[in-house]
Amino acid sequence: MNKIQIGKQEIIHFIGIGGIGMSGLAQIMKTMGFNVQGSDLNENKNTDNCKKLGIKILKGHSKKNILNATIVVKSSAIKKNNIELLCSKKRKIPSYDRIEMLANIIDLKKNIIVTGSHGKTTTTSLVAKIISAARLDPTIINGGVINSLKNNAKLGKGEWAIVEADESDGSFLKVPINYSIVTNVDKEHLDFYKNLNNLIKAFTKFIEKTPPIGKAFLCLDDPYIKKILKKLKTKNYHTYGFDKKANYQICNPRYEIDYTKFDLKIKNVGSKNMYINDISLKLIGKYNVLNATAAIALCLSLGLQIKIIKKALKSFSGVQRRLTKVFKKNKIEFYDDYAHHPTEIKSVLEAVRKIAPKRKIITIFQPHRYSRVRTLNSEFASCFGDTDLIILCPVYSAGEAVDKKYNKVKFAKLISKFSKTQVIIVKDELDIIKYFKKNLINNEIVIGMGAGSISKWMYNLKNNL
Repeated sequence: MNKIQIGKQEIIHFIGIGGIGMSGLAQIMKTMGFNVQGSDLNENKNTDNCKKLGIKILKGHSKKNILNATIVVKSSAIKKNNIELLCSKKRKIPSYDRIEMLANIIDLKKNIIVTGSHGKTTTTSLVAKIISAARLDPTIINGGVINSLKNNAKLGKGEWAIVEADESDGSFLKVPINYSIVTNVDKEHLDFYKNLNNLIKAFTKFIEKTPPIGKAFLCLDDPYIKKILKKLKTKNYHTYGFDKKANYQICNPRYEIDYTKFDLKIKNVGSKNMYINDISLKLIGKYNVLNATAAIALCLSLGLQIKIIKKALKSFSGVQRRLTKVFKKNKIEFYDDYAHHPTEIKSVLEAVRKIAPKRKIITIFQPHRYSRVRTLNSEFASCFGDTDLIILCPVYSAGEAVDKKYNKVKFAKLISKFSKTQVIIVKDELDIIKYFKKNLINNEIVIGMGAGSISKWMYNLKNNL
């Protein structure tokens, strides 16, 4: 990739600055002293964070927005017919994808890159928490808001950058790597990759980019990663997981209502084996134990002390939209979660069922993208086994054209059949409010799931029930 020449006198315009990745990069560059502005169709928490740093936010897209711009950075969500993008090309303004700009910015640091189909945001946050606790003051660019920072990005003075890399469009292959974590590989974003084989090839290529002076940390519990390991040309990696063959093997997990404890057996790493007892994590679920173990393995490799690591994990306050408690009414608890893929949904519900075996779990599910529902129809049908009731919302299209072949009744029946649970179809947010006013009793756990407007609906419930 060619170096992007960026002068401090440039006016850098971000098209689609409201996205979590775009806003994070914009804030980093603003803090570095660059002249940054941006536009988006809607304002949100991400644009609010940008405004706090003095970044000019322009609502809507218009030719006027880039009159003074000398460089344009575009989100992957921006379509080719965007008026600002077309105008920038006509005026021959240099235009770059977010990942190209990000790669050039973090090339100035030593980079820890976290990727995978699921869990990368939480894992990035855990690594960031530990390295910050070690007073190394890292630069952080994450895919979710870290509660302790109240933001998803931070420019640090230290030599390390911790970056969540998005695999959805292959752009994770463009970022410079020193150390990396791959949490898992799943049937996701096949609209871009066309087939699973291409997806696996991309992850293989990513892992093989790890330089000799770095290391990759790979989850051995994942079946696709096991396949990738057989194809790797060099063994420049360590494995982690519950698998007995893992270098960092999770042992004796204990799951409680508001925390998890586990032990760690470390084998064939360095000159001697180790056993670490009673690692405490303020997160629930098997998948979060895996995320934490990845962070521990990497940070131990950097030479950080185990007492610093354990203390950081014990005080970790989480990431927004990862089973975030929104409010409690009487004994009914309401949560907001980003899960929108069958694997994520299944993992969250299994975790909640394990710690609340006798409580009624109600899942409000908003499917995200018609293409995802179509590709993973059978996986969605069987992933809700640990919930007692599903409230099925309309599909959040995320810019896709309406799929006229999608039938909500057939989809609901399929879920009910294979997950063996009750499904209620609603047409909008108001329907959910009406249903809850009539049917909530007490002691239920209500979880809103999806990557669309469901998060806003969950917070609105607080004022409407």
